[in-house]
Amino acid sequence: MDRRKADVPRPKTLSSPAERGRLSARLLRGGEEPDPRFTLANERTFLAWIRTSLALLAGGIAVEAFTADLFVPEIRKAVALLLLILAMAIGGGAFFRWLGVERAMRNKTPLPLPLLAPLLAVGGGITAAVLVVFVVLRPA
Repeated sequence: MDRRKADVPRPKTLSSPAERGRLSARLLRGGEEPDPRFTLANERTFLAWIRTSLALLAGGIAVEAFTADLFVPEIRKAVALLLLILAMAIGGGAFFRWLGVERAMRNKTPLPLPLLAPLLAVGGGITAAVLVVFVVLRPA
C-alpha cells in the first residue's frame, strides 16, 4: 500500500441525519448517508418537476389572460383551472417524491413508485381532450 495515500486525512462525513440537525432527523428517519452523486441526482429530478410545475402554472395564467377572444369563458376557465391545479399537484408532489427517494436510498430499500408521472399524463390528457373537443365543435 502506498504510504502517502494512507497519511492523507479524509474529511469527516456525516453518517446519520441526526448529525445534520433535528429537522433532517425527523424528515429522513435514519439510515446511512448515500453517495452524494445519488443525492444530487435526486435533487436534479426534484428541480425538473418544479420546472414542469412552473411551466404549467405559466400556461394556466396565459390561457386565462390571453385567450379571451379565442375561447368561450367556460372553456377558458376549465383549461386554466386544469393547468393550475396540475401545477399545484406536481409542485407539491415533487417534494414528497424527493423525500421518498431520499429515504429509500438512505435505508437501502426499493424506490417508491413515481406517482407524479401518471398524474401529469392524466392531467395533460384531460386538458388536451377538452381542447380537442372545443376545436372540433367550434364553428369554422
